[in-house]
Amino acid sequence: MSDLAKLRKSYELAEFDEDQAADAPLPQFQQWLQAALDGGVPEPNAMTLATVGADGRPSTRIVLIKGADARGLVWFTNYDSRKGQELALHPFAALQFHWVTQERVVRVEGRVEKVSAEESDAYFQSRPLDSRLGAWASPQSQVISSRAVLVANAAKAALTHGLQPARPPHWGGYRLVPDCWEFWQGRKSRLHDRLRYRMVDGQWQRERLAP
Repeated sequence: MSDLAKLRKSYELAEFDEDQAADAPLPQFQQWLQAALDGGVPEPNAMTLATVGADGRPSTRIVLIKGADARGLVWFTNYDSRKGQELALHPFAALQFHWVTQERVVRVEGRVEKVSAEESDAYFQSRPLDSRLGAWASPQSQVISSRAVLVANAAKAALTHGLQPARPPHWGGYRLVPDCWEFWQGRKSRLHDRLRYRMVDGQWQRERLAP
């Protein structure tokens, strides 16, 4: 562990100048996400979600993006989980994508709302059966005595709900409605490119940040 301070990486794959950037953040995000998909980045849809609890302490976890359009960025989870409880208290969050092999990071901030029941139902029914049963089986973020609890809950859910389980009332989607995006491209000598988009009076304002 004493060698951690010696770890270094020179970022030299690409640059990100204003003349390359889209006028609005969503098409820029879609372009970079497609590049991550095309480039074989492992789990390019994985993003870190940061929320804040009642005590002011932040917490993070990895979730998977399931939609991105003009309304915002969507993921699905258990509403009773720690993140769900924190979002109920403080409906604002931050997201971060880290596409390591392309030396890129995208950060997004904004308010969070639940998606409609119809959207949650449609996505839930598209999931594999085991995942749908798992949504019933796991009391997410609660303390359990052992993995046997999950196995027993899953067996019970299969018996109770069969092959067509309905969406649990405690499970569904969230949408982050962005008011700030940042696109980071690693550059040599730690002089990274950072372009931020902020919503100002209903319009996106683009600005460069010092690295």
